[in-house]
Amino acid sequence: MDWAFVHKVWEKSISSNVGSGQPLKAALLLNYDPNAPSRLMSTIAEQEGIMADPTEMCELICFVRRNKLRTESFVIGQNQYLVTSIHESWFCARSMSTSKPAGEGAILMQTGAFFLIGLYDGSIGSASRAMVVLDQFSWQLNRRNH
Repeated sequence: MDWAFVHKVWEKSISSNVGSGQPLKAALLLNYDPNAPSRLMSTIAEQEGIMADPTEMCELICFVRRNKLRTESFVIGQNQYLVTSIHESWFCARSMSTSKPAGEGAILMQTGAFFLIGLYDGSIGSASRAMVVLDQFSWQLNRRNH
């Protein structure tokens, strides 16, 4: 993977869409190979709006590898999430521990050799706006690899 390209696309698609009034409150890009041995820890390739804990991200990857999305929850930062929707290469989750009236959510997407995580505040409309940003990033990465 061309890291300069990944960083450039990240800056263009993600960094400019994270923050107050933006579709995402935080985003993470994890280097992830589902076929690699489980002893290899995923690394945080990019992050915006959050200072992620590598151990926590390793636990998140283990959650995904166990493939028990409907029966377990996962943690990112201060929030515990429960999966609400599963699709072919991505899933959505809602925070069970938020104090925000409109709620908080997460979208987790596998794209090539990466695992993309987008966090947002709000409900369905906010989730849709966050998904557009993540999908655009994923499309640009996949276009380069084909």
